[in-house]
Amino acid sequence: MSRTAPVPPWLAHALRTQRGPVPWSAVTRGALSAGPLLLAAVLLDRTSLGVVAAIAAMLAGINDRPGSRRASVRRIGVPALAGAGGMLVGTYAGEHVGAVVLTLLFTGIGLIAGAISAVGPVASGAGTQLLVASAIGAGMPLPEEGWQRALAFLAGAGWLVALRLVLPTPGAIADDFRFDGERAAVAAVYDAVAELLDAVGTDEAIARRAALTAALDHAQDALAGPRLRRYASSSSERRLHAQYAAALPLAEAATALAWGGEAVAGRASEGPRRLATAVRESTHTGPLPAPHRSAPALRALDDALLHAAEAFDRGKGTDLHTRRRSVRGLFKVAFGAGGREYGLRVALCFGAAVAAAQALHHARWYGQHEHWYWLPATAVFLVKPDLGPLVSRVLCRAAGTVLGALLFAGFALVLPRPEGLIALVAVSGALIPVATRHFAAQTAVVTVLVLALVMVGGEPQASAGRIGETLLACAIVLVVGHLPMPGQRGGTVRARLTRAGSAAHAYLDHVLSGSDDRAARWTLRREAYRALAEARTAIALSAAELPSLARHSAGADQVVATLERLVDTTTACAVHLDDSGHLSARHSEQLAELLDELEREQERTGLRGLRPPALPLAG
Repeated sequence: MSRTAPVPPWLAHALRTQRGPVPWSAVTRGALSAGPLLLAAVLLDRTSLGVVAAIAAMLAGINDRPGSRRASVRRIGVPALAGAGGMLVGTYAGEHVGAVVLTLLFTGIGLIAGAISAVGPVASGAGTQLLVASAIGAGMPLPEEGWQRALAFLAGAGWLVALRLVLPTPGAIADDFRFDGERAAVAAVYDAVAELLDAVGTDEAIARRAALTAALDHAQDALAGPRLRRYASSSSERRLHAQYAAALPLAEAATALAWGGEAVAGRASEGPRRLATAVRESTHTGPLPAPHRSAPALRALDDALLHAAEAFDRGKGTDLHTRRRSVRGLFKVAFGAGGREYGLRVALCFGAAVAAAQALHHARWYGQHEHWYWLPATAVFLVKPDLGPLVSRVLCRAAGTVLGALLFAGFALVLPRPEGLIALVAVSGALIPVATRHFAAQTAVVTVLVLALVMVGGEPQASAGRIGETLLACAIVLVVGHLPMPGQRGGTVRARLTRAGSAAHAYLDHVLSGSDDRAARWTLRREAYRALAEARTAIALSAAELPSLARHSAGADQVVATLERLVDTTTACAVHLDDSGHLSARHSEQLAELLDELEREQERTGLRGLRPPALPLAG
């Protein structure tokens, strides 16, 4: 019997596509962003500024992901500010310095932007737009001054933010307009608690606990953004915060029950589901199931349900159980092992791409037009691990660019100018929210949009040149991505694992200290699970690289799995300590075994730096 050879991980990732319903609200915003901005600029005879604003709107559209309005302000706005700064620096640098100095300057900017990207998704988006806008500012000759281009960039991104804040979202409550994503995110937490309770004692419990962590992370992010209507909606906001906070002890009790492994009665999940409905529909909780208090975790679950019912009635709460990261902590992340490795790789890719683009530009390879920004801008997107493993990114970018360039070449032959090209920009903007599900599709749509923009701005048809520059950028990133770097490889995975280990042990230390500060405990628990989820993501990306890169993080998945079991056990210990005041023999033995196992795995993989706490004796 013949067996089909398994698809290698790096190729499987390139073929994988995200699924889900069409985000019609985001599609509408995309259609109303770049296209109308360009049309207004053409009508006002400021086409070049309209091109810049439309590019900013396009980049903002890539960051316009599902979530709450308040979260979108930070997710879109912070990268836009960085992009405006990049546009300013790139414009003046391109006008006043030579090719060598420009290459060195952009290499330095790449080093900083790459290091900052290690802080988190928003910082990564800011680093991307900083570099892309710098290349566009230097490589797209326009008549306006640098400060005018920067303002146009801000206006383009600001227009999409305004659309995000003003346009209604399907399903939003009419008298509570602002809560388009927050309410659904908090309700999803209660649903995830119910699903975990249903899975207790089955093989699905681990996956359901991970889904609960993801739901809590999403709700925390949705609620933690800036306030948008401080006074008019303050009571609704406090109520929603209280409902989120009331879910934390429920999540803790459900995790403890899953750790125990004994199935619970089906009615245990009825309470969280009724709470989810109350959050989603903004109604009262109604009657909750009768308590079933035969074990510490069940008693904790019932107490948490009663507390939630009271919190829903009072509707007072502001604590999201999250701590603002200090400047020193952010600095350590950015310039730690992971940040340094990533920053150096981004700097080399961006600098090499700028050098190659400058060489081609001065050799007149571009012909009559002088737009040389495509090569370094492409290298920026290719070097970003947020978009998938290295080879997957390269394959998708090459395929998407070829497809997009060929499509645009066909459109350019038949569409009237400029009205047909402006319509093409609007359609492409509408397609971006759907195309973000696959990097190749996103690349194809962005390629069509940008080629249409620059042709409206006066550049001749350049599909063939864009394909050549993209393939050259792919070659640069592939070479640099496999170059040996100072220090240990796999720095991002190691940094995430170290952060997860520190968070796990901080949580365990707090629980074993006997502290009565439950708010601090829930904060530490959230930080531990969030850090573990981030480590899981980094490990999954690393495992999908070519074997020459994937081997540097081999064994990391076992380490993070042990850390997850350690945090689950710590949660079970916390619930038991609340009930009895001391650890049982089973809890102490499990903690000791996990810490020993973690030590052995660190020895085997070389992933060190996780400090074990001292364990108390069982009472």
